[in-house]
Amino acid sequence: MTDLTALTLAEAKEGLAAKSFTALELTDAHLAAMESARVLNAYVLETPERARAMAKDADAKIAKGEGGNLLGIPLGIKDLFATKDVRLTACSKILGDFKPPYESTITAQLWRDGAVLLGKLNNDEFAMGSSNETSAFGSVINPWRREGSDTALVPGGSSGGSASAVAAGLCLGATGTDTGGSIRQPAAFTGIVGIKPTYGRCSRWGVVAFASSLDQAGPFARTVRDTAIMLRSMAGHDPKDTTSVDRAVPDYEAAIGKSVKGMKIGIPKEYRIDGMSPEIDKLWAQGVEWLKAAGAEIVEVSLPHTKYALPAYYVVAPAEASSNLARYDGVRYGARVDGKTISEMYENTRAAGFGPEVRRRIMIGTYVLSAGYYDAYYLRAQKVRTLIKKDFEDVFAKGVDAILTPATPSAAFGIGEKGKADPVEMYLNDIFTVTVNMAGLPGIAVPAGKDAQGLPLALQLIGRPFDEETLFSLGETIEQAAGRFEPKRWW
Repeated sequence: MTDLTALTLAEAKEGLAAKSFTALELTDAHLAAMESARVLNAYVLETPERARAMAKDADAKIAKGEGGNLLGIPLGIKDLFATKDVRLTACSKILGDFKPPYESTITAQLWRDGAVLLGKLNNDEFAMGSSNETSAFGSVINPWRREGSDTALVPGGSSGGSASAVAAGLCLGATGTDTGGSIRQPAAFTGIVGIKPTYGRCSRWGVVAFASSLDQAGPFARTVRDTAIMLRSMAGHDPKDTTSVDRAVPDYEAAIGKSVKGMKIGIPKEYRIDGMSPEIDKLWAQGVEWLKAAGAEIVEVSLPHTKYALPAYYVVAPAEASSNLARYDGVRYGARVDGKTISEMYENTRAAGFGPEVRRRIMIGTYVLSAGYYDAYYLRAQKVRTLIKKDFEDVFAKGVDAILTPATPSAAFGIGEKGKADPVEMYLNDIFTVTVNMAGLPGIAVPAGKDAQGLPLALQLIGRPFDEETLFSLGETIEQAAGRFEPKRWW
Protein backbone atom coordinates (compact mmCIF):
# COMPACT_ATOMS: atom_id res chain seq x y z
CA MET A 1 0.00 0.00 0.00
CA THR A 2 1.25 3.51 -0.82
CA ASP A 3 2.07 5.86 2.07
CA LEU A 4 -1.40 7.05 3.02
CA THR A 5 -0.04 10.23 4.59
CA ALA A 6 1.39 11.30 1.20
CA LEU A 7 -2.07 11.49 -0.39
CA THR A 8 -3.87 14.74 -1.02
CA LEU A 9 -7.28 15.12 0.59
CA ALA A 10 -8.95 14.64 -2.82
CA GLU A 11 -6.93 11.46 -3.48
CA ALA A 12 -7.84 10.11 -0.03
CA LYS A 13 -11.53 10.75 -0.75
CA GLU A 14 -11.22 8.79 -4.02
CA GLY A 15 -9.35 5.95 -2.31
CA LEU A 16 -11.98 5.66 0.42
CA ALA A 17 -14.80 5.68 -2.13
CA ALA A 18 -13.04 2.96 -4.17
CA LYS A 19 -12.42 0.99 -0.93
CA SER A 20 -8.65 0.91 -1.67
CA PHE A 21 -8.17 1.39 2.08
CA THR A 22 -10.38 2.02 5.09
CA ALA A 23 -10.87 5.22 7.06
CA LEU A 24 -9.35 3.40 10.05
CA GLU A 25 -6.20 2.53 8.05
CA LEU A 26 -5.97 6.14 6.87
CA THR A 27 -6.38 7.42 10.44
CA ASP A 28 -3.86 4.95 11.89
CA ALA A 29 -1.29 6.02 9.28
CA HIS A 30 -1.67 9.63 10.37
CA LEU A 31 -1.59 8.78 14.08
CA ALA A 32 1.71 6.91 13.50
CA ALA A 33 3.08 9.89 11.56
CA MET A 34 2.11 12.21 14.44
CA GLU A 35 3.89 9.97 16.92
CA SER A 36 7.12 10.00 14.91
CA ALA A 37 7.00 13.78 14.36
CA ARG A 38 6.53 15.05 17.91
CA VAL A 39 9.80 16.97 17.57
CA LEU A 40 7.84 19.44 15.39
CA ASN A 41 5.54 20.22 18.37
CA ALA A 42 2.63 20.69 15.94
CA TYR A 43 0.00 19.03 18.16
CA VAL A 44 -0.68 20.14 21.72
CA LEU A 45 -3.19 17.32 22.25
CA GLU A 46 -3.55 14.03 20.36
CA THR A 47 -6.92 12.26 20.42
CA PRO A 48 -6.20 8.74 19.08
CA GLU A 49 -9.16 6.98 20.76
CA ARG A 50 -11.65 9.53 19.47
CA ALA A 51 -10.01 9.45 16.02
CA ARG A 52 -10.30 5.68 15.74
CA ALA A 53 -13.92 5.72 16.92
CA MET A 54 -14.79 8.39 14.33
CA ALA A 55 -12.92 6.45 11.61
CA LYS A 56 -14.82 3.25 12.42
CA ASP A 57 -18.06 5.20 12.24
CA ALA A 58 -17.00 6.54 8.82
CA ASP A 59 -16.18 3.02 7.61
CA ALA A 60 -19.65 1.84 8.68
CA LYS A 61 -21.22 4.68 6.67
CA ILE A 62 -19.04 3.95 3.63
CA ALA A 63 -20.12 0.27 3.79
CA LYS A 64 -23.77 1.38 3.73
CA GLY A 65 -23.12 3.70 0.80
CA GLU A 66 -23.77 6.78 2.88
CA GLY A 67 -21.82 9.91 2.03
CA GLY A 68 -20.39 13.09 3.45
CA ASN A 69 -18.10 15.67 1.90
CA LEU A 70 -15.24 14.71 4.25
CA LEU A 71 -16.24 11.15 5.21
CA GLY A 72 -13.26 9.41 6.83
CA ILE A 73 -10.83 12.31 6.28
CA PRO A 74 -8.43 12.86 9.24
CA LEU A 75 -8.05 16.53 10.17
CA GLY A 76 -6.17 18.59 12.77
CA ILE A 77 -7.98 21.43 14.58
CA LYS A 78 -6.28 24.63 15.70
CA ASP A 79 -6.50 24.92 19.50
CA LEU A 80 -8.71 27.97 19.18
CA PHE A 81 -11.82 25.98 18.19
CA ALA A 82 -14.06 24.60 20.93
CA THR A 83 -14.33 20.80 20.66
CA LYS A 84 -16.84 19.31 23.06
CA ASP A 85 -15.22 17.57 26.05
CA VAL A 86 -11.76 17.94 24.46
CA ARG A 87 -9.33 20.36 26.13
CA LEU A 88 -9.27 23.88 24.70
CA THR A 89 -6.42 26.18 25.78
CA ALA A 90 -5.85 28.79 23.01
CA CYS A 91 -2.24 27.75 23.85
CA SER A 92 -2.37 29.90 26.97
CA LYS A 93 -1.92 29.01 30.65
CA ILE A 94 -4.98 31.05 31.59
CA LEU A 95 -7.51 28.50 30.29
CA GLY A 96 -5.89 25.73 32.32
CA ASP A 97 -7.54 22.36 31.63
CA PHE A 98 -10.78 23.85 30.26
CA LYS A 99 -12.98 21.33 28.44
CA PRO A 100 -15.83 23.10 26.65
CA PRO A 101 -19.31 21.55 27.04
CA TYR A 102 -20.12 22.66 23.47
CA GLU A 103 -18.78 22.34 19.91
CA SER A 104 -17.81 25.25 17.66
CA THR A 105 -20.06 25.61 14.62
CA ILE A 106 -17.20 24.96 12.19
CA THR A 107 -15.99 21.75 13.85
CA ALA A 108 -19.62 20.59 14.20
CA GLN A 109 -19.98 21.02 10.42
CA LEU A 110 -16.75 19.08 9.79
CA TRP A 111 -17.96 16.17 11.98
CA ARG A 112 -21.40 16.39 10.30
CA ASP A 113 -19.63 15.77 6.99
CA GLY A 114 -17.73 12.76 8.37
CA ALA A 115 -14.27 14.20 9.18
CA VAL A 116 -12.07 12.56 11.83
CA LEU A 117 -10.45 14.52 14.72
CA LEU A 118 -6.74 13.66 15.10
CA GLY A 119 -6.06 16.26 17.77
CA LYS A 120 -5.63 19.94 18.63
CA LEU A 121 -2.90 21.95 16.92
CA ASN A 122 -0.43 24.41 18.40
CA ASN A 123 -0.80 28.15 17.77
CA ASP A 124 0.51 31.46 19.06
CA GLU A 125 -1.12 32.28 22.43
CA PHE A 126 -4.63 33.62 21.69
CA ALA A 127 -3.50 33.79 18.02
CA MET A 128 -1.20 36.71 18.83
CA GLY A 129 2.00 36.21 16.87
CA SER A 130 3.54 35.75 13.44
CA SER A 131 5.89 32.86 14.18
CA ASN A 132 4.23 30.45 16.67
CA GLU A 133 6.83 31.34 19.30
CA THR A 134 4.34 32.77 21.86
CA SER A 135 2.52 29.47 22.62
CA ALA A 136 2.52 28.30 26.24
CA PHE A 137 3.37 24.85 24.80
CA GLY A 138 6.55 26.10 23.13
CA SER A 139 7.47 26.90 19.54
CA VAL A 140 6.33 24.84 16.58
CA ILE A 141 9.12 23.73 14.23
CA ASN A 142 8.76 24.16 10.47
CA PRO A 143 9.33 20.83 8.64
CA TRP A 144 11.36 22.78 6.04
CA ARG A 145 15.07 23.51 6.54
CA ARG A 146 17.51 25.73 4.69
CA GLU A 147 19.74 23.72 2.37
CA GLY A 148 22.84 22.57 4.22
CA SER A 149 21.57 23.80 7.59
CA ASP A 150 19.82 22.23 10.54
CA THR A 151 18.67 25.56 12.04
CA ALA A 152 15.10 25.22 13.36
CA LEU A 153 12.78 27.53 11.42
CA VAL A 154 9.44 29.04 12.41
CA PRO A 155 6.33 27.81 10.55
CA GLY A 156 4.73 31.27 10.69
CA GLY A 157 1.86 32.25 12.94
CA SER A 158 -0.48 32.24 14.52
CA SER A 159 -1.67 28.98 12.89
CA GLY A 160 1.83 27.45 12.87
CA GLY A 161 0.82 24.04 14.20
CA SER A 162 -1.82 23.70 11.48
CA ALA A 163 0.62 24.64 8.71
CA SER A 164 3.45 22.47 10.03
CA ALA A 165 1.15 19.44 10.46
CA VAL A 166 -0.25 19.67 6.93
CA ALA A 167 3.20 20.22 5.36
CA ALA A 168 4.69 17.27 7.30
CA GLY A 169 1.83 14.86 6.44
CA LEU A 170 0.43 14.73 9.98
CA CYS A 171 -3.14 15.40 8.76
CA LEU A 172 -4.84 15.78 5.37
CA GLY A 173 -6.10 19.25 6.22
CA ALA A 174 -6.39 21.59 9.19
CA THR A 175 -8.42 24.52 10.42
CA GLY A 176 -6.83 27.89 11.03
CA THR A 177 -7.90 31.42 11.88
CA ASP A 178 -6.70 34.58 10.17
CA THR A 179 -6.85 37.97 11.92
CA GLY A 180 -4.00 39.71 10.07
CA GLY A 181 -2.47 36.91 7.99
CA SER A 182 -2.46 33.94 10.37
CA ILE A 183 -3.52 31.46 7.68
CA ARG A 184 -1.80 32.91 4.62
CA GLN A 185 1.62 33.63 6.17
CA PRO A 186 2.11 30.13 7.73
CA ALA A 187 0.89 28.52 4.49
CA ALA A 188 3.54 30.54 2.62
CA PHE A 189 6.29 29.57 5.09
CA THR A 190 5.52 25.83 4.84
CA GLY A 191 4.79 25.41 1.12
CA ILE A 192 1.08 24.62 1.41
CA VAL A 193 -2.20 26.35 0.51
CA GLY A 194 -4.23 28.45 2.95
CA ILE A 195 -7.30 30.57 2.35
CA LYS A 196 -8.82 33.29 4.50
CA PRO A 197 -12.46 33.49 3.38
CA THR A 198 -14.54 36.67 3.24
CA TYR A 199 -15.44 38.00 6.70
CA GLY A 200 -18.80 36.44 7.62
CA ARG A 201 -18.40 33.40 5.34
CA CYS A 202 -17.45 31.04 8.20
CA SER A 203 -19.04 31.16 11.64
CA ARG A 204 -16.95 32.50 14.52
CA TRP A 205 -19.20 30.87 17.13
CA GLY A 206 -17.18 28.66 19.46
CA VAL A 207 -13.83 30.04 18.24
CA VAL A 208 -11.76 31.84 20.88
CA ALA A 209 -11.90 35.53 19.96
CA PHE A 210 -8.84 37.70 19.34
CA ALA A 211 -10.20 40.69 17.36
CA SER A 212 -13.85 40.07 16.53
CA SER A 213 -14.13 42.39 13.51
CA LEU A 214 -11.04 40.83 11.89
CA ASP A 215 -11.03 37.11 12.86
CA GLN A 216 -12.05 34.63 10.18
CA ALA A 217 -11.58 30.86 10.11
CA GLY A 218 -10.34 29.01 7.05
CA PRO A 219 -8.68 25.79 5.85
CA PHE A 220 -5.10 24.63 5.24
CA ALA A 221 -4.33 21.79 2.84
CA ARG A 222 -1.67 20.65 0.40
CA THR A 223 -3.50 21.71 -2.77
CA VAL A 224 -5.93 24.39 -3.91
CA ARG A 225 -8.53 21.67 -4.63
CA ASP A 226 -8.20 20.32 -1.08
CA THR A 227 -8.82 23.74 0.48
CA ALA A 228 -11.89 24.15 -1.77
CA ILE A 229 -13.25 20.81 -0.54
CA MET A 230 -12.69 21.79 3.10
CA LEU A 231 -14.15 25.29 2.76
CA ARG A 232 -17.41 23.86 1.44
CA SER A 233 -17.88 22.09 4.78
CA MET A 234 -16.64 24.99 6.92
CA ALA A 235 -18.67 27.79 5.29
CA GLY A 236 -22.32 28.61 5.84
CA HIS A 237 -24.73 30.80 7.74
CA ASP A 238 -24.93 30.43 11.52
CA PRO A 239 -27.72 32.22 13.42
CA LYS A 240 -25.58 31.98 16.58
CA ASP A 241 -23.03 34.38 15.00
CA THR A 242 -24.47 37.82 14.21
CA THR A 243 -21.59 38.53 11.79
CA SER A 244 -22.30 35.36 9.79
CA VAL A 245 -23.71 36.12 6.32
CA ASP A 246 -26.81 34.31 5.11
CA ARG A 247 -25.99 33.29 1.57
CA ALA A 248 -25.73 29.96 -0.20
CA VAL A 249 -22.43 28.06 -0.09
CA PRO A 250 -21.25 27.27 -3.61
CA ASP A 251 -19.51 24.07 -4.68
CA TYR A 252 -16.03 25.55 -4.46
CA GLU A 253 -14.43 22.45 -5.98
CA ALA A 254 -16.29 23.11 -9.23
CA ALA A 255 -14.18 26.27 -9.66
CA ILE A 256 -10.98 24.19 -9.92
CA GLY A 257 -9.82 23.93 -13.52
CA LYS A 258 -12.10 26.71 -14.78
CA SER A 259 -10.50 28.92 -17.41
CA VAL A 260 -9.13 32.25 -16.19
CA LYS A 261 -9.05 33.66 -19.74
CA GLY A 262 -10.25 37.25 -19.86
CA MET A 263 -10.02 37.77 -16.09
CA LYS A 264 -8.56 41.12 -15.10
CA ILE A 265 -5.80 40.86 -12.48
CA GLY A 266 -4.66 43.95 -10.58
CA ILE A 267 -1.03 44.52 -9.55
CA PRO A 268 -0.94 47.14 -6.75
CA LYS A 269 2.03 49.50 -7.10
CA GLU A 270 1.99 50.24 -3.34
CA TYR A 271 3.05 46.65 -2.57
CA ARG A 272 6.48 47.33 -4.11
CA ILE A 273 7.89 48.27 -0.72
CA ASP A 274 11.38 49.62 -0.03
CA GLY A 275 13.91 46.93 0.63
CA MET A 276 11.76 44.16 -0.89
CA SER A 277 13.81 41.03 -1.47
CA PRO A 278 14.75 40.59 -5.17
CA GLU A 279 13.59 36.95 -4.84
CA ILE A 280 10.08 38.08 -3.83
CA ASP A 281 10.02 40.62 -6.65
CA LYS A 282 11.08 37.96 -9.18
CA LEU A 283 8.46 35.53 -7.86
CA TRP A 284 5.77 38.20 -8.24
CA ALA A 285 6.85 38.86 -11.85
CA GLN A 286 6.76 35.10 -12.51
CA GLY A 287 3.20 34.92 -11.18
CA VAL A 288 2.19 37.71 -13.54
CA GLU A 289 3.67 35.77 -16.49
CA TRP A 290 1.86 32.55 -15.49
CA LEU A 291 -1.50 34.31 -15.33
CA LYS A 292 -0.83 36.13 -18.62
CA ALA A 293 0.01 32.79 -20.26
CA ALA A 294 -3.34 31.44 -19.01
CA GLY A 295 -5.14 34.31 -20.77
CA ALA A 296 -5.62 36.76 -17.88
CA GLU A 297 -5.27 40.50 -18.46
CA ILE A 298 -2.80 42.26 -16.13
CA VAL A 299 -3.41 45.87 -15.05
CA GLU A 300 -1.60 48.12 -12.58
CA VAL A 301 -3.87 49.32 -9.78
CA SER A 302 -3.48 51.71 -6.86
CA LEU A 303 -4.36 51.05 -3.21
CA PRO A 304 -3.15 54.40 -1.83
CA HIS A 305 -3.88 53.78 1.86
CA THR A 306 -1.88 50.53 2.03
CA LYS A 307 0.99 52.21 3.92
CA TYR A 308 -1.36 52.99 6.82
CA ALA A 309 -2.76 49.44 7.08
CA LEU A 310 -0.18 47.95 9.44
CA PRO A 311 -0.23 50.78 12.04
CA ALA A 312 -4.04 50.95 11.87
CA TYR A 313 -4.28 47.17 12.30
CA TYR A 314 -2.01 47.27 15.36
CA VAL A 315 -4.42 49.76 16.95
CA VAL A 316 -7.70 48.02 16.04
CA ALA A 317 -6.63 44.43 16.80
CA PRO A 318 -5.15 45.06 20.30
CA ALA A 319 -8.15 47.28 21.18
CA GLU A 320 -10.56 44.45 20.40
CA ALA A 321 -8.26 41.94 22.10
CA SER A 322 -8.16 43.94 25.34
CA SER A 323 -11.95 43.90 25.37
CA ASN A 324 -12.29 40.21 24.41
CA LEU A 325 -9.68 39.01 26.89
CA ALA A 326 -11.29 40.83 29.85
CA ARG A 327 -13.40 37.68 30.38
CA TYR A 328 -10.35 35.70 31.57
CA ASP A 329 -10.44 36.76 35.20
CA GLY A 330 -10.08 33.53 37.19
CA VAL A 331 -13.73 33.62 38.27
CA ARG A 332 -15.80 31.67 35.75
CA TYR A 333 -13.43 29.13 34.20
CA GLY A 334 -9.77 28.41 33.59
CA ALA A 335 -6.84 29.05 35.89
CA ARG A 336 -7.11 31.07 39.12
CA VAL A 337 -4.36 32.55 41.29
CA ASP A 338 -5.76 33.63 44.64
CA GLY A 339 -5.21 37.06 46.21
CA LYS A 340 -6.26 38.90 49.37
CA THR A 341 -8.93 40.87 47.48
CA ILE A 342 -10.89 40.20 44.32
CA SER A 343 -8.84 42.86 42.48
CA GLU A 344 -5.63 41.18 43.56
CA MET A 345 -7.00 37.81 42.42
CA TYR A 346 -7.76 39.29 38.96
CA GLU A 347 -4.28 40.79 38.74
CA ASN A 348 -2.50 37.65 39.95
CA THR A 349 -4.49 35.39 37.61
CA ARG A 350 -3.93 37.52 34.53
CA ALA A 351 -0.24 38.14 35.30
CA ALA A 352 0.41 34.40 35.68
CA GLY A 353 -1.94 33.28 32.91
CA PHE A 354 -1.02 35.54 30.00
CA GLY A 355 2.34 35.45 28.22
CA PRO A 356 4.41 38.57 27.39
CA GLU A 357 3.02 39.16 23.86
CA VAL A 358 -0.61 38.87 25.00
CA ARG A 359 0.08 41.22 27.92
CA ARG A 360 1.73 43.68 25.53
CA ARG A 361 -1.28 43.71 23.22
CA ILE A 362 -3.78 44.02 26.07
CA MET A 363 -1.81 47.03 27.36
CA ILE A 364 -1.71 48.66 23.90
CA GLY A 365 -5.43 47.97 23.41
CA THR A 366 -6.42 49.32 26.83
CA TYR A 367 -4.34 52.45 26.20
CA VAL A 368 -5.88 53.25 22.77
CA LEU A 369 -9.38 52.78 24.18
CA SER A 370 -8.78 54.92 27.27
CA ALA A 371 -10.31 58.35 27.88
CA GLY A 372 -8.37 61.04 26.08
CA TYR A 373 -6.76 58.62 23.58
CA TYR A 374 -9.83 56.92 22.02
CA ASP A 375 -10.32 59.64 19.37
CA ALA A 376 -6.61 60.05 18.66
CA TYR A 377 -5.97 56.34 18.10
CA TYR A 378 -8.91 53.93 17.88
CA LEU A 379 -11.35 56.24 16.09
CA ARG A 380 -8.67 57.41 13.67
CA ALA A 381 -7.63 53.79 12.94
CA GLN A 382 -11.25 52.90 12.14
CA LYS A 383 -11.41 55.85 9.70
CA VAL A 384 -8.23 54.59 8.02
CA ARG A 385 -9.81 51.15 7.83
CA THR A 386 -12.78 52.62 5.95
CA LEU A 387 -10.37 54.24 3.46
CA ILE A 388 -8.51 50.93 2.95
CA LYS A 389 -11.82 49.18 2.25
CA LYS A 390 -12.77 51.93 -0.23
CA ASP A 391 -9.44 51.51 -2.06
CA PHE A 392 -10.35 47.89 -2.80
CA GLU A 393 -13.94 48.79 -3.73
CA ASP A 394 -12.65 51.36 -6.23
CA VAL A 395 -10.32 48.80 -7.84
CA PHE A 396 -13.02 46.12 -8.09
CA ALA A 397 -15.47 48.71 -9.48
CA LYS A 398 -13.13 49.08 -12.47
CA GLY A 399 -13.72 45.45 -13.43
CA VAL A 400 -10.70 43.91 -11.69
CA ASP A 401 -11.48 40.27 -10.75
CA ALA A 402 -8.61 39.70 -8.31
CA ILE A 403 -5.35 41.24 -7.08
CA LEU A 404 -1.98 39.46 -7.16
CA THR A 405 0.65 40.27 -4.50
CA PRO A 406 3.45 38.52 -2.61
CA ALA A 407 2.23 36.64 0.49
CA THR A 408 5.20 37.45 2.76
CA PRO A 409 8.24 39.75 2.65
CA SER A 410 10.62 36.76 3.05
CA ALA A 411 10.83 33.00 3.46
CA ALA A 412 10.65 31.38 6.92
CA PHE A 413 13.21 32.66 9.44
CA GLY A 414 14.93 30.92 12.34
CA ILE A 415 13.39 30.54 15.77
CA GLY A 416 14.51 33.48 17.93
CA GLU A 417 15.83 35.47 14.95
CA LYS A 418 13.18 38.21 14.94
CA GLY A 419 11.30 40.44 17.36
CA LYS A 420 13.36 39.84 20.49
CA ALA A 421 14.68 43.41 20.79
CA ASP A 422 11.94 45.10 18.76
CA PRO A 423 8.42 43.59 18.50
CA VAL A 424 7.74 45.79 15.45
CA GLU A 425 10.26 43.71 13.48
CA MET A 426 7.90 40.74 13.92
CA TYR A 427 4.78 42.79 13.15
CA LEU A 428 6.26 43.75 9.74
CA ASN A 429 5.76 40.12 8.63
CA ASP A 430 2.07 40.96 8.18
CA ILE A 431 2.70 43.82 5.75
CA PHE A 432 1.12 42.09 2.71
CA THR A 433 -1.73 40.38 4.56
CA VAL A 434 -3.37 42.83 7.01
CA THR A 435 -5.14 44.92 4.34
CA VAL A 436 -7.29 41.89 3.47
CA ASN A 437 -8.56 41.59 7.06
CA MET A 438 -9.10 45.33 7.41
CA ALA A 439 -11.30 45.24 4.28
CA GLY A 440 -12.99 41.89 5.12
CA LEU A 441 -11.95 40.35 1.78
CA PRO A 442 -10.98 36.77 0.84
CA GLY A 443 -7.28 36.00 0.28
CA ILE A 444 -5.43 32.82 -0.66
CA ALA A 445 -1.72 31.96 -0.39
CA VAL A 446 -0.41 29.51 -3.00
CA PRO A 447 3.16 28.09 -3.11
CA ALA A 448 4.90 29.51 -6.17
CA GLY A 449 8.65 28.93 -5.84
CA LYS A 450 11.67 28.64 -3.57
CA ASP A 451 14.32 31.05 -2.37
CA ALA A 452 18.09 30.61 -2.84
CA GLN A 453 18.21 28.46 0.33
CA GLY A 454 15.52 26.07 -0.91
CA LEU A 455 12.69 27.43 1.25
CA PRO A 456 9.16 27.82 -0.13
CA LEU A 457 7.76 31.20 -1.17
CA ALA A 458 4.13 32.00 -1.99
CA LEU A 459 1.94 34.41 -3.90
CA GLN A 460 -1.29 35.89 -2.56
CA LEU A 461 -4.51 36.44 -4.49
CA ILE A 462 -7.09 38.85 -3.08
CA GLY A 463 -10.68 38.63 -4.29
CA ARG A 464 -13.98 40.43 -4.27
CA PRO A 465 -16.25 39.80 -1.25
CA PHE A 466 -17.71 36.27 -1.35
CA ASP A 467 -15.90 35.44 -4.60
CA GLU A 468 -13.65 32.69 -3.27
CA GLU A 469 -14.38 30.69 -6.44
CA THR A 470 -12.32 33.09 -8.59
CA LEU A 471 -9.43 32.73 -6.12
CA PHE A 472 -9.61 28.94 -6.38
CA SER A 473 -9.55 29.10 -10.22
CA LEU A 474 -6.60 31.52 -10.28
CA GLY A 475 -4.82 29.75 -7.41
CA GLU A 476 -4.99 26.43 -9.23
CA THR A 477 -3.54 28.09 -12.35
CA ILE A 478 -0.50 29.21 -10.31
CA GLU A 479 -0.28 25.79 -8.64
CA GLN A 480 -0.24 24.00 -12.01
CA ALA A 481 2.52 26.30 -13.28
CA ALA A 482 4.65 26.22 -10.14
CA GLY A 483 4.19 22.58 -9.12
CA ARG A 484 3.90 21.32 -5.56
CA PHE A 485 6.55 21.56 -2.85
CA GLU A 486 7.31 19.09 -0.08
CA PRO A 487 9.96 19.25 2.64
CA LYS A 488 12.71 16.63 2.82
CA ARG A 489 12.03 14.44 5.83
CA TRP A 490 14.56 14.91 8.66
CA TRP A 491 12.41 14.31 11.75
